[in-house]
Amino acid sequence: MKKSTWIIIAIIGGLFITASAFSAGALVGNLLLPRPGSSWFERSPEILPSARGEDQGSSDPAAAASTEDLFIPFWEVWDIVHEQYIDQPVDEVAMMRGAISGMLDSLGDEHTSYMDPDQYFQANIPMDGEYEGIGAWVDTSSDYLTIISPMTDSPAEAAGLLPGDQVIKIDGEDMTGIDGTLVIRKVLGPAGSNVVLTIQREGETAPFDVTIIREKISIPSVESKMLEDQVGYIQIHTFAQDTRQELRNNLETILAENPVGLVVDLRYNGGGYLQTAVEVGSEFIGKGVILYEDYGPDQKLKEFDALKGGLATDIPLVLLVNEGSASASEIVAGAIQDHQRGPLVGATTFGKGSVQNWIELSDNQGAVRVTIARWLTPEKRQIHQVGLEPDYPVEFTEQDYLDKVDPQLDKAIEVLLALP
Repeated sequence: MKKSTWIIIAIIGGLFITASAFSAGALVGNLLLPRPGSSWFERSPEILPSARGEDQGSSDPAAAASTEDLFIPFWEVWDIVHEQYIDQPVDEVAMMRGAISGMLDSLGDEHTSYMDPDQYFQANIPMDGEYEGIGAWVDTSSDYLTIISPMTDSPAEAAGLLPGDQVIKIDGEDMTGIDGTLVIRKVLGPAGSNVVLTIQREGETAPFDVTIIREKISIPSVESKMLEDQVGYIQIHTFAQDTRQELRNNLETILAENPVGLVVDLRYNGGGYLQTAVEVGSEFIGKGVILYEDYGPDQKLKEFDALKGGLATDIPLVLLVNEGSASASEIVAGAIQDHQRGPLVGATTFGKGSVQNWIELSDNQGAVRVTIARWLTPEKRQIHQVGLEPDYPVEFTEQDYLDKVDPQLDKAIEVLLALP
């Protein structure tokens, strides 16, 4: 899979919402669109000098212009649309929201974006580990919501969904151009109700419809079991609020069986809460730095150290990662790799090393997500858009999935048993 694709672990029957999960502090902003002749400057004395148009040494003429001059072209276009566009009246709210989206898109940061009020509301629907939906792991970053794999014994599995299936319509509604995380929401619904997915599948000549009956789906954030050769296996699905306690409960159970070592599986784990990442890392790292946050060249790095009391700080350890291991997963994997606590097996991780803050706009006009920092590994490695390279690269193909084999897990067990 290409590095540009973020395979994020998300439950198609629901999504762990991590809005503000990686935020630090609060940001306050204003919509900088003063109409010429307005009293905007008097109303906003706290605005930053650069936003007021004061020269900050930039060679860009627009940066040195006053804010009123800067927005003259914007208002010219605004008036042209109102006076000359064929379909009147125009939707001024939609135009305003489009302007905000365009402004944030111009920054070239895929993680800085705008959500309108409906999108923001849906993105903040509380989720607590129990969902009503179809049950599948999905990729939200492709052109269409793409099935990574259906969950075992789920409605998605019973309906015959396969890895690589693309959801191009939901209940007849075209999903082209709709953000994947919002497409997931459209699949949500009461247990017992139907949802019709139009599937585009490689090798099929035409899309086809699949009707699925939603069910209540409970998924823990941590699962564990003992494998052959006394190998303990722990899979962490996400970094939610209760993950630390779930992990400790599973560790206590596994460690009581005296395993020779642990394989910790972070594959397709798209992340979660920053504090949870520190807590999870601390279960395996006794002391030292878990990560740094970098707020820019003029700011001091913020250090996050391991917490005391980890249950598995000495036992032999191997981590499984892949292109779907992102954000909080990479925090833990980077710390374990830098501390030489255990090798990584699998594929290069996604490379999501930035920190976002959600700022709700006034008058129920939605919210903006702004990148405010990037995090670094304990060795101060930058993984954003780079990812972490595994110590033992191993591919996992679609055919492996269909054949029900796992060469990455097999390699992890081999590596673990060979550790001194």
